[in-house]
Amino acid sequence: MSKTFEKLKPYLDKAMALQTARSLFEWDTQTLAPFGAADNTSKVNGILSDEYMKSLINDDVRQLLKKLQEEQEQAELTDLEKAIVKELAKSYEQLESIPPEEYKEYNELTSISSRKWAKAKKDNSYSDFAPYLQKIIDFKKKFASYRVKDGKTPYEVLLGDYEECFMIKDLDAFFDKFKAEIIPLVKEVYKKTDTIDKSYNSLNYDIEKQKEFCKYLSGYLGFDFNRGVIAESEHPFTLQLHNHDVRITGRYLENNLESSIFSAIHETGHALYEMNIDDSLTQTPVGTGASMGMHESQSRFFENLIGRSYDFWEPIYEKLVEAFPENLQNIPLEKFIKGINKVSPCLIRTEADELSYCIHIIIRYEIEKMIFNNEVTVDDLPKVWNQKYQDYLGIAPTNDSEGILQDIHWSFGEFGYFPSYAIGTAVASQIYEYMKEKMPVSEYLRQGNITPIREFLRDNIHKYGATKNTNEILKDLCGEEFKPDYYINYLKEKYSRLYEL
Repeated sequence: MSKTFEKLKPYLDKAMALQTARSLFEWDTQTLAPFGAADNTSKVNGILSDEYMKSLINDDVRQLLKKLQEEQEQAELTDLEKAIVKELAKSYEQLESIPPEEYKEYNELTSISSRKWAKAKKDNSYSDFAPYLQKIIDFKKKFASYRVKDGKTPYEVLLGDYEECFMIKDLDAFFDKFKAEIIPLVKEVYKKTDTIDKSYNSLNYDIEKQKEFCKYLSGYLGFDFNRGVIAESEHPFTLQLHNHDVRITGRYLENNLESSIFSAIHETGHALYEMNIDDSLTQTPVGTGASMGMHESQSRFFENLIGRSYDFWEPIYEKLVEAFPENLQNIPLEKFIKGINKVSPCLIRTEADELSYCIHIIIRYEIEKMIFNNEVTVDDLPKVWNQKYQDYLGIAPTNDSEGILQDIHWSFGEFGYFPSYAIGTAVASQIYEYMKEKMPVSEYLRQGNITPIREFLRDNIHKYGATKNTNEILKDLCGEEFKPDYYINYLKEKYSRLYEL
């Protein structure tokens, strides 16, 4: 270990400990904390955030980081030290640009606003959440302006916080191609949506039995309950303290079996990524996923490419039928598979079918660009949202809860996050095509053998944590960087076949 890096390590350890404490409060707030605790907890989060900033933004760390960057140029650091220095430099630049009092105030705000969002959604009252959203947007615009350089726009700065390999020009090219080739297909499929019956999905399904089956599914995929737990929240999510403490949540609806099943598979995909990061990276700045795009590729890989396949369900479908015999005993596997792949107009992103899902992301991306180009006000957002749903999907929300309030992300200030879902979904298809060349994926699934698939992902993606970015992982694994054609071709082939177009 470099002597300079050894001097830096106590600062990194303190920052990690404070970040862990903040994460624990976030977990508690979203799962078990009483609603009335939000205002007081926000003060605690503000103080922890202030201490976190101080642990990194100080003269000692600044001097050590500068010296380490010089040592890196002289090849005096190990590969791991170089990766940590690179990640620290990004965090340092982001934090240093923000006045400490603003950083503290912002973190207090987002600690409260997620609870305000949840209540506004429950009450179907956007006007109750709008003042908090306005404050969050004002902060994000201000924070982004502090870091604008090299010709980037404020929104591109925010995009880079989640996925450094994709800027507006890259996303515009991807989404324009998607819209040109997939939206016509969606419209054709909509004409035949009634040819697939999945009325069984909206029957009554006992919540406790759903939880039991979803826990089984997570374990079947490889979730390690010695290093992870499952709770319940309004919006399913994954949170990791480190690779030996990974937490996921689910949401359960009595009249929508698929919702809980595919949320469980999705979040388990995230969890497997975190659990399989190499121990040498544990509790370091690179001990997490490469990017949100790569993270979403793992959740969407398991949710769609694996979880919606006949081969995956062949060995375990009977267990689902046994859990809900009154609803599923007369539903053969073939009908169930068609049902979980049915395409139909849907207002809710997390319930959307695989074919139209990316359209939901495009809508959010376009609205976020409008917000940060000052083309729309907070009061305008519900109307703009509804109009885009009408234009793209031919349906419009009838209330705020199924429209502008449906996602939790903006309540946390996560502007720039949504494109990661689309990037990740496309990356998943690219990885899947390469994987099929290397192993008999279908055969393994029919055998109920997830291990080779999980180990392939671990050895080629997961174990590296954030020591590589998305395109570096793809180039090393597949021999080429991001290429959305795999995703577009996959959708066209699958759904043309399913609907006999």
